Amino acid sequence: MRVFVINQNLHSLDTCHPAKARKLLSSGKAAVWKRYPYTIILKHELKQVKTHDHRLKIDPGAKTTGLTILEGNRVIFAAELTHRGSAIGNALATRGAIRRNRRNRKTRYRKCRFNRSKPAGWLPPSLMSRVHNILTWVKRLRRVCPITAISQELVRFDTQKIQNPEISGVEYQQGTLLGYEVREFLLEKWNRNCAYCGATNVRLEVEHIHPRSKGGSNRVSNLALACNPCNEAKGNRDIKDFLVDKPNLLERILKQAKSPLRDAAAVNSTRWRLFEELKAIGLPVEVGTGGRTKFNRTRLGLAKTHYWDAASVGESTPEYLKVDGIRPLLIKATGHGHRRMCNINKFGFPQINKRGKQALRSKQKVIRGFQTGDLVRAIVPKGKNAGTHVGRVTVRATGQFDITTATRKLQIINWKYCSPIHKQDGYTYA
Repeated sequence: MRVFVINQNLHSLDTCHPAKARKLLSSGKAAVWKRYPYTIILKHELKQVKTHDHRLKIDPGAKTTGLTILEGNRVIFAAELTHRGSAIGNALATRGAIRRNRRNRKTRYRKCRFNRSKPAGWLPPSLMSRVHNILTWVKRLRRVCPITAISQELVRFDTQKIQNPEISGVEYQQGTLLGYEVREFLLEKWNRNCAYCGATNVRLEVEHIHPRSKGGSNRVSNLALACNPCNEAKGNRDIKDFLVDKPNLLERILKQAKSPLRDAAAVNSTRWRLFEELKAIGLPVEVGTGGRTKFNRTRLGLAKTHYWDAASVGESTPEYLKVDGIRPLLIKATGHGHRRMCNINKFGFPQINKRGKQALRSKQKVIRGFQTGDLVRAIVPKGKNAGTHVGRVTVRATGQFDITTATRKLQIINWKYCSPIHKQDGYTYA
């Protein structure tokens, strides 16, 4: 993994090798500016510096987004960004249930509001958080790297070609991507399992539910995935004859074959919103489909990961990629906590302290220069927790903090033993 470098005037420069970064730090010519992503800042300003073009590639996903930066045909940065959309959806559902219960108990004065209009292009918070997370990291990477172009996987599937391959003749779908769009769609729709026996981790074949020899079409609603034994056993028989002794399985397959891929539709909607936001940044934005991404990744011989999918997005993907020494940065969105001053129990009632009053939280978030969620290094000189520990801190007004490391949780650590490494920014890293 390369090291990001910024000039003394905070202008981004080309990346450097980690060995060169160590020399600059040990000689006092540079200092650590950020830990995530790891960035050094020069202590002297370079004049008339020429930088190379860098392309940021994005593979948006429902749960995890891949991010990759390319300098020519060399991958210099890779990351996987895990979203918290499901957590936001659950929190909103819980809050709504608690408010309804309070209204039913006549303990809430505020009336429920109905028929509130939403602006054009509105997305629910659980989906919009994905867009905001990606935009946040696009802006952060632009501050430390001279990015000149962006590539985004805009649509997961080319649904026009998938739903009707004969839209203007067979030639409409001919080319190097023939079959990639349909197969990738079917893999997602059938959960990468055999539709008939449920086999996993085997080679799956595209199979016609209603055989072509008996009038079946190539529409995606007539296609399923089957392992080789099931495909040969079915042959050109109709599915009703093949599963005559398994009515429950027959009903499930016919229902799933006609059902749309809802997750793909939801993610496609966030991709279009993300595309508009990326265009507003001012950089040229290249787009590509999921079929193109899979074709490029297969051609390059890369593993099936989110960051390698991102490296394979769009037609700008070079014929050969230098991927030596790449270790992806694992980023997980955690949020910045909540503004609720009194915690509640599972029934929606406020928690009570020993004096019989509501257990209110302190309004002061920063204690002795530290805030809950900061990454710190604690050097404890004595006691059962003696040693050097690195982890996330939980602050208290008394100055006695808790530190959660990768292996355990340390309690009652004096703030004087702690030194900050990375301030809390709504994300955790690995």
